[in-house]
Parts: sequence; C-alpha cells; structure tokens
Amino acid sequence: MFKHILIASDGSKLSGIAVKAGIKLGATTGAKVTLYRAVDEDLGTFQAEGYVMPKALRERMAREGKARLQANFDAVRQLAGAAGVVCDTVADRTYTPWKGIVDAARRRRCDVIVMASHGWSGVAGVLLGSVTQKVLAHSKLPVLVYR
Repeated sequence: MFKHILIASDGSKLSGIAVKAGIKLGATTGAKVTLYRAVDEDLGTFQAEGYVMPKALRERMAREGKARLQANFDAVRQLAGAAGVVCDTVADRTYTPWKGIVDAARRRRCDVIVMASHGWSGVAGVLLGSVTQKVLAHSKLPVLVYR
C-alpha cells in the first residue's frame, strides 16, 4: 500500500498523536517513515520598533531550539525503531510550513502525508486557514489527518 510516509510534526502534543499513528501505519504496511519539521527561517533575527536581539541571546535561542529539535528527532527514531520501522528525519527552514511539507514529500518521493489537525474552525479557519488545510489543498498526495 504505502512505501514511504512523510509525518509532519510541529512538536505539539496533538502532532505527537499523529506521529505515533504514522509510525503504526508504517509498521502495518512495511513503509519507511520520514519525520518532517518546519523551522522558522527568521529565528534569531527578531526586530521590533528598532530593537535588534543581542547576538548572545540569538545564539542561545538557536542552540536551545536545535537541542529541542534533536531531542524530538531522537525520541521519534526510538519509537520507530521499537516498532521495527525505518525512520529518517528532516528539518527545513521555511516561512511557510505547508509548502515545506508538500515539497519535502515530493522531494523524498513519499506516498502519503500524515499530520494532525489543530482544529481551526468556523470564521477563524476560513480567514486564517491552517497548515493542515493548505497541505490538503495543495498536495497531490493523499493526506491522512489525525484529530
């Protein structure tokens, strides 16, 4: 059925459920999985009303962000390994996470995208949209959404 699953995660509790489901799907179908994280391209260059973040603070934030990302990747690799699933990880710097997800799935020749829904609804969903809605609208691959 599926040979390569892209699991999109933002590190939230809800996306953690989708990660576990994606790994289970990989174990069931014999597919390999790739965990994808979009990283804010503007990290460390914050400016507001003439304020430029001090270099030491930018560097500390970058180190801490990398450490959290690495810890998350390590935990997912461990979950996948315990389930007997081959797991790769990728983080891309992007301003538009939905484009990063769709592009990563295409570049890595995935068969399906697995991700969580963060529940934007009503007027907020129409006006603001969500990463999930945009992936659903723009992906040529099937998208499995966990709520």
